[in-house]
Amino acid sequence: QVQLVESGGGLVQPGGSLRLSCAASGFTFTTSIMYWYRQAPGKEREFVAAIVGQDPRTNYADSVKGRFTISRDNAKGAVDLQMNSLKPEDTALYYCSALVMLKRYWGQGTQVTVSS
Repeated sequence: QVQLVESGGGLVQPGGSLRLSCAASGFTFTTSIMYWYRQAPGKEREFVAAIVGQDPRTNYADSVKGRFTISRDNAKGAVDLQMNSLKPEDTALYYCSALVMLKRYWGQGTQVTVSS
């Protein structure tokens, strides 16, 4: 079955960096679109970044463009999110997601807290 396991979250000061990782299994990773989403307390889940298969093309939310970088390792079945210049408003539960055969799958999430 499809499994997505995130790691790398934590507490960081404003201006700092974190790298999130997502280990994927149970589907053909190389041809799947992979995403990062986030959900802050009291807010709806929002799109952060996406990366397409073997190209790889990327897409980012305006709020993270220039600060976050999504990447994938097709050999390992992993997708990462490098987050730089973090702001308090980046505080959220970050989810890895995969679109497989037109069905959306989600990981359990990893918490990122940006605070001094």
